[in-house]
Amino acid sequence: MSDVPVDGWDVLERAAALARRGEEFALATVVWRQGPSSGQQGSRAIITAAGELYGWIGGACAEPIVIREAQRAMVEREPRLLLLGEPEQFGAVPEGMTVLPIACQSEGAIEVYVEPVFSSPHLVVVGRSPMAHTLCQLGRALGWRSDLIDAAEFSAADVDSRAVVVVATQGHGDEEAIEQAVKALPAYIGLVASRKRGDAVLGYLTDRDVPQDALDRVRVPVGLDLGHTSHREIAVAILAELVQLRASGALVADHATAATAPSRAIDPVCGMTVPADGTSRPFEHAGVTYYFCSAGCRSAFERDPVAYLPKETRC
Repeated sequence: MSDVPVDGWDVLERAAALARRGEEFALATVVWRQGPSSGQQGSRAIITAAGELYGWIGGACAEPIVIREAQRAMVEREPRLLLLGEPEQFGAVPEGMTVLPIACQSEGAIEVYVEPVFSSPHLVVVGRSPMAHTLCQLGRALGWRSDLIDAAEFSAADVDSRAVVVVATQGHGDEEAIEQAVKALPAYIGLVASRKRGDAVLGYLTDRDVPQDALDRVRVPVGLDLGHTSHREIAVAILAELVQLRASGALVADHATAATAPSRAIDPVCGMTVPADGTSRPFEHAGVTYYFCSAGCRSAFERDPVAYLPKETRC
């Protein structure tokens, strides 16, 4: 979390920068509050997939819960509307809203809209045929970042782990282009070729000691099978397959190591979710470390730990 105050515009600028870099995150916005609450209407924060927070949506009661729900929204790829507070504070709750109890001493409540933000794919088309040009243009029409690179100029430095690479050299340097592409371990590699031609290209690279697990990631032939089509229609078939894969969440590098989300713990006194680290007033009892939302909860636990432990864990 940032240790300097930020306002909503700072958060939006940071969000735009993350999107330009192709990083995924969730944007949380406070849309309603019931005082006393430190969150204000219009307060915003960014939550990364690793659980890092930039901005402000509320104090120690709300923050861990919003982070957890934002991470779930990113996994499920669906926005959500959260109502944080004690359930008895509210009457009828509109359909689609998630009520999450928080044991907050201030007895405030907030409503937070959490929206996952997914970056546009980076489509790299290698080749110079009419089909390659059409595919690049179609990608741009969808709002994808699309680059057309001649095979002679293409290298692994042109892509990263989030890139979608389509090698459309069509016999003009297929082997060299695929060899460069697999070095970068992008999210997707496709070769525009018949299965027979594809087997020949991959066999050649196997003989050059290119790792087999890298070659196994190359899709050939690429694109949905639309039957007998023209070269430009092949571009439509390829893009259709890419859209289908993206919708299913498959355009993700399977080798990438996901960032580890911060550990969470439950305050045994009030039941609040808190970070399991030194900021949550750790206290060890019977060989187990417990974490607390406030000094008051820790003091209550210190005075009588047994009163706050499940019966099966009491000594």
